[in-house]
Amino acid sequence: MNVAILKETLPGENRVAAIPATVKEMVKSGMKVLVESGAGENSHISNDEYKNAGAEIVSDRANLLANTDLILKVAPAELDEIDMMKDGTVYVSFFQTTIQTEHVKKLVNKNISAFSMHLIPRTTLAQSMDALSSQSNIAGYKAVLLGAAHLSVYMPLLMTAAGTIPPAKVLILGAGVAGLQAIATAKRLGAQVEAFDVRPVVKEQVESLGAKFVEVESDEEDGVGEGGYAKETSEDYKQRQQQLIKEHIAKSDMVITTALIPGRPAPVLIPDEMVQGMKHGSVIMDLAAENGGNCELTTPDEVTISHGVIIDGSLNLPATMPTHASQLYAKNIITFVKHLCPEGEIKMDLEDEIISGALFAHRGEITHEPTKEALNKS
Repeated sequence: MNVAILKETLPGENRVAAIPATVKEMVKSGMKVLVESGAGENSHISNDEYKNAGAEIVSDRANLLANTDLILKVAPAELDEIDMMKDGTVYVSFFQTTIQTEHVKKLVNKNISAFSMHLIPRTTLAQSMDALSSQSNIAGYKAVLLGAAHLSVYMPLLMTAAGTIPPAKVLILGAGVAGLQAIATAKRLGAQVEAFDVRPVVKEQVESLGAKFVEVESDEEDGVGEGGYAKETSEDYKQRQQQLIKEHIAKSDMVITTALIPGRPAPVLIPDEMVQGMKHGSVIMDLAAENGGNCELTTPDEVTISHGVIIDGSLNLPATMPTHASQLYAKNIITFVKHLCPEGEIKMDLEDEIISGALFAHRGEITHEPTKEALNKS
């Protein structure tokens, strides 16, 4: 069985889907691994390192795509890449299937069996395949560093001969994987940290990291949706939430937003009027920018200033740390590949909850209901 590792072509995408260590594992399983020339260069991995691990280096992308059984990527395949794939290929990458509907249609028309790492179930068995979590961890860490670089104040408490400098106040909206890492990183830098989440169950985790949990008083919502993600809340809850956030955001030097609802645009937690009430020189790091942003004024992939507040809508923060991001993603991928190919060959077991959960297109049909609904609306 031929496995292809492609060089990422999306601007700013510096990660790669396999590293030499995971190539060795695939080769040991009896797979022939074909690596596109230069695939690892942005992650500081040379062609020779892949060759020494047992891979074959291929320069002709069209030939590579036309003669492989399993394609591994980080970013979603471009439309022209899908055109070059042979019918019936199995394909794995990150893929927001309810948003990138044109790409889904093309995959379906080519009879590609397509898996999205976004759709890996949040179960104990699939934990080591959870690429969304491994990459969100990096995003939470990097968001604090970038936010600190934007600030005009110190993060930690400083006692100097010229006087005492109080610690920066950091507010984290959303205490999932990215939010918890942001809390931990901000605390290490000496900031005073608060965190808000619609799920009261995360309070213990937030407090264990040394942050204060900001809680909406309500007994009608637990805020927990499928897979442990946040879910839509009632209008009454949203109003209380907005008021509480408004009070705390006005005192903050840095706000990091991480709130996402799978398959939907990011909820707006910070409207224009709330930004107007923030301190001049304060910073909003919007980790939901790719899905529209948690701040009404966020411009995806740009750093802007509104009402004296710096709003950073940087995309794909994990790709700015490609060495460790690729290492973690490659580990998630190899674990999934071993599950999909238990004896070195693809075994499409649709009764398996991990395989069926991550699969969104198979044999010319869409197998993921939210994706099917999104295509019907498009």
